[in-house]
Amino acid sequence: MEMEQQERDSIMTASNEVSQQFQTLINANDLHTINQSQHLILGRLQDSNAVLSHFNEYSERCFAEVSADFHKNTRLLKSMKSDLDYIFQKLRSTMLYGSECWAVKKQQLYEMNVAEMRMLRNMKAKILATYPDAFPDDTESEVLDQRPDLERPQ
Repeated sequence: MEMEQQERDSIMTASNEVSQQFQTLINANDLHTINQSQHLILGRLQDSNAVLSHFNEYSERCFAEVSADFHKNTRLLKSMKSDLDYIFQKLRSTMLYGSECWAVKKQQLYEMNVAEMRMLRNMKAKILATYPDAFPDDTESEVLDQRPDLERPQ
């Protein structure tokens, strides 16, 4: 038991000696400066966190406001597309009425495709007149005009 007590005392003495040596190496002003810097950084991080939290709440509210409009407009565009598909299907069937009895020539197919493109361009012009920013650039029209079925038959 006495041996254990001596061992504990020697450990305690050694740890006191080491801690005193460390205290002589460290300047109290330096510790105070480091502590102040850490508190400053902590405050800035908390401020940043608060700003980001407010921004997240704001963006969540904005998204909720426009989400319904996006959904409504998406449904409208989908219904317009299905209506246009139906109209063009009826137009094609009207133009091809009775063609089951005879073969449709390439020239006739070309003329039907040209008529369809004229209608599409006319609709696009009317949409642009109503909504000027509906089509961001005119490169799309060039792509539409280069369909292979619009090539003039020879």
